[in-house]
Amino acid sequence: MADRLYTSSEADEILSALRFETKLEKATLARIAFTLSLVKDGHTVTQSPNFSGGEMKRPTFIGEDEIFIRTLIAHIYGKNDFAEDEFFSNRSVVKNHIDSGAALMAALYQESGRSGDALIRRLVDEVEFVGRREQLGSILDIFIGRTLLQRSELMMELNNTAKHANSHLAIMGKPGVGKTQFLLKLLTDIRVQSNYQTHFIYFDYKGDVVDNERFLELARVQPFRLLQGGQNLPINPFILPAYDEQTINVSAREKAESFASINSKLGIVQKGALTEAIRAGYTKRVGTETPFPDFPDILEIASAAYEEDGKKDDSLIEVLRDLSDFDLFWRHGSAVAPMDRVSNRTMLIDVHAMPVLKELVAYLVIERLYKEMATLPDSPITDGRRTIRTILVIDEAHNYLSQKNIFLQRIIREGRSKGVVVFFASQSPNDYQQEFFNFQELLEFAYVFQCDGVTANSIQKILGCTAKTAKELQTEIARLEPWQVIARGQEKTEEFVKFTAEAFHKSYS
Repeated sequence: MADRLYTSSEADEILSALRFETKLEKATLARIAFTLSLVKDGHTVTQSPNFSGGEMKRPTFIGEDEIFIRTLIAHIYGKNDFAEDEFFSNRSVVKNHIDSGAALMAALYQESGRSGDALIRRLVDEVEFVGRREQLGSILDIFIGRTLLQRSELMMELNNTAKHANSHLAIMGKPGVGKTQFLLKLLTDIRVQSNYQTHFIYFDYKGDVVDNERFLELARVQPFRLLQGGQNLPINPFILPAYDEQTINVSAREKAESFASINSKLGIVQKGALTEAIRAGYTKRVGTETPFPDFPDILEIASAAYEEDGKKDDSLIEVLRDLSDFDLFWRHGSAVAPMDRVSNRTMLIDVHAMPVLKELVAYLVIERLYKEMATLPDSPITDGRRTIRTILVIDEAHNYLSQKNIFLQRIIREGRSKGVVVFFASQSPNDYQQEFFNFQELLEFAYVFQCDGVTANSIQKILGCTAKTAKELQTEIARLEPWQVIARGQEKTEEFVKFTAEAFHKSYS
């Protein structure tokens, strides 16, 4: 029976570096690496041929947990009869998973912005609840505040399928009335109550959330500050589930429509040019390990086509140049691999420093989320509670709702069965009255803080009350005090309820 093994030299370098960054002992990091690889690689882990790294003694690594570790391995490999050398030696399962897991941890460290604390948060999401994500935290009953007169507690039963058709939500109010603090409280509660199995992607348009360290810590959020300190999104919008001609053609046309819906200057000619450039981008990368283009590829191809045709640069080239020069998304040659999935990440995308392209960045991420959502099985229902996998959070949504985002519309229509939910924060119920899409009809939860200039029709639609009640509420909504909210009634006998909203800083001081 071997009493020690030797990691690969690469694994030893990684674990040594991460020891400095995380302040964790090397043996602890090795156990984390082992677990990560066990989850990610499973029984297909690659055999490690290198033994020139650091020494790992059996008592240090195994400790008193041999039965537990053997049980984990037996579960993954589907067998119990591991010889001693198969279990712990230089040619063992443990050795292979330590070396492979170290490489996985290095990639996560890069994706986490080379931050030890962010790496730990990512590891918790990746490992701690894997295998239990669909079972734990199935009940999401969130305390939202107290009624004004009776001071009764109000709960939001977010994923109760018996009471609610979906879990989409909108928070409306003018600046400074408390809607952002209310939103952060809801998101933190959801993360905690779900045992961090419910994720969210938050678009921060004002930049007032990304610096809230308490929120980032408690909700275990990974921030991405675009155009600040060279940070970009390790997401490639051109990754597809398959790279056959039809899939590429459909995706290229969808991208062109996306760009045109955001930028009114892009006409039929520019859409056609962009579609052809994207197709050519895939052709350029065919047969490579990364068979998808990046924005520098598309810019280069489109510029060459314009030059060949003797055309001057126009709005299309300008947009592509901004996307390429600003380095917003993953590009070929990056040290960090692109994210394989976004639906299992909790991240805040801060776009407030961007002079342009805010909506387009959101559009491309939302498209990626929808494409992933479409491949997911239906979200499980336990005791009438549907598991919510991820929440798309769009702050300052009044700047975005008028954009004809087909993927956002599809998420709202189809997300219920997949456990994908949309939260909006905007300035008025009027924002949801769009001729091309009935947002109001599909918003199950609506919370109205103080607003100016609200129409009776929008109140009636957003709260589901009578026209007479909506007319009466027009004046009342304009006179609400900060933190006071009007929402749909929770009982059949009441058209609306008025309450004082709970704040994040009050709940998590």
